[in-house]
Amino acid sequence: MLHSTRRYNQAFIALGSNLENPVSHIQQAYLDLSALPDTTVQKRSSLYKSEPIGLIDQPDFINAVTEIETALQPLELLEKLLNIEKQHGRIRNSDSYPNAPRTLDLDVLLYGALQLKHKQLILPHPRMLQRAFVLLPLLEIAPDCEIAGHGKIKEYLAGCSDQIIERLDIIQLKPVKSQFKQP
Repeated sequence: MLHSTRRYNQAFIALGSNLENPVSHIQQAYLDLSALPDTTVQKRSSLYKSEPIGLIDQPDFINAVTEIETALQPLELLEKLLNIEKQHGRIRNSDSYPNAPRTLDLDVLLYGALQLKHKQLILPHPRMLQRAFVLLPLLEIAPDCEIAGHGKIKEYLAGCSDQIIERLDIIQLKPVKSQFKQP
């Protein structure tokens, strides 16, 4: 009998959407994440509504954070997340601008205690400590979470007090089937 020798790591993923029924995109993304190879969704935060940062002439965002266990390496995981975004109609091109409206945004926030600087991925996520829409959902599912090189996340929430964020009382239903197709 063969046994898997792949090592599983804890990772936290931020989910965000503000176009084309954002709640539905977030709920479907959970199922899409569950369909990834060697990956299990461990915890899901509540949904939060937040005002856009930067370009404010756009709809509010719906945000959440999920904890996963995965044997995918960080860049493999990023590639899979980008594929899920594409399946949800996310368009990335050189004309895009930071904080643009989107059908789905999936960001790797943390991958264990790994600190990584790669042209495609920086870990921990470089702006997560400045975003209430990341910190509040992360605190909900991992109240004692520490960020490599920074310490406990709850210490950074006060620095985001000017950001308006609201926890939504929405029951998160699992979609019937995944629309994500593995490449």
